[in-house]
Amino acid sequence: MKIERISLRQIRMPLVHFFETSFSRTYERHIILVEVESGGATGWGEVTAGENPFYNEEWTDSAWLVLRDYAAPRVIGQDLSSPEDVYPLTKHIRGHNMSRGGLETAVWDLAARIDAVPLWKKIGAGARREIPCGVSIGIQDSVEQLFDKIETELAAGYQRIKMKIKPGWDVDVVRRVRERFPSIKLMADANSAYTLADTEHLRRLDEFYLMMIEQPLSHDDIIDHAQLQSKLQTPICLDECIRTARHAEQAIQLRACGIINIKLGRVAGFREAKRIHDIAQAAGIPVWCGGMLEAGVGRAHNIALATLPNFVLPGDVSASKRYWKRDIIQPAVETTPRGTIEIRDDPGFGYALDHDYIREITVREESVG
Repeated sequence: MKIERISLRQIRMPLVHFFETSFSRTYERHIILVEVESGGATGWGEVTAGENPFYNEEWTDSAWLVLRDYAAPRVIGQDLSSPEDVYPLTKHIRGHNMSRGGLETAVWDLAARIDAVPLWKKIGAGARREIPCGVSIGIQDSVEQLFDKIETELAAGYQRIKMKIKPGWDVDVVRRVRERFPSIKLMADANSAYTLADTEHLRRLDEFYLMMIEQPLSHDDIIDHAQLQSKLQTPICLDECIRTARHAEQAIQLRACGIINIKLGRVAGFREAKRIHDIAQAAGIPVWCGGMLEAGVGRAHNIALATLPNFVLPGDVSASKRYWKRDIIQPAVETTPRGTIEIRDDPGFGYALDHDYIREITVREESVG
């Protein structure tokens, strides 16, 4: 497999409703799509970087430059025996995993289409025919508005609710949610909003029998999380700080977490995601698939990833309509009444691309090769 051309497209998609975390509020997404070509076949990937360098160091404009000027030239024209070859070809680019991952996942999709098999089969997954789904609900303007959001998602069948927290929107809000919904699977995501000085405050969350607290401390920290986990009954889930399989090994060795969230973009694609999955599985640490407000291409890749056997907890892979009036794939991703997404057997990531809509919302494009 020799990659002959790599095309970048930046699309602009307004969200159905704003999404707020501890560090920003998002109203629309500027997403880079990566198309790779070989022998008349094409594969597609999605860069999951945000519009600003707040989740990590990447953002849309930086990803465009890294892909165009650094990652794509290192892959164009190379004889690839497997999509796994993309990771070492781009590994010496420091950081910028989301940029690299957008390219790597596109090559996986291409390889699956060339072999006429579904992506989940190409990556060696397929442990389940449907994946359990949860939802991530951002910080709202009021607790009552949060209640309404939770009720809507529970009525749609979602199996787990994740609510974003930050100082000033944490213990008291979680208490009210738990009082209103005493039996739901509930977790809190802090997006690195706290420090070890907040340990006693965070311990107050133990009384609400949460499934987990996600990344409460710094985005690049493992050691402090180990200290905090020793003081909490609630399992810590690590997200931002797990960028490689070695990070997962270190976190497990230090007992810094009880759960790991795997995001394709954060770890530069399927190759490293599978390694993290295997390490966690061997250690008895469950994993789940996190979301980055993906459009349909990234969402379809997440569905394939979540069919690996150790993805035993409901992930943030939900229906397209939660975020978009119209998605860029056909059909849109839908959930069943039991809160799952059924796996598709079409070649590649399993959905058709809505090329007309992609052209309509494209704000810039460029090709390499």
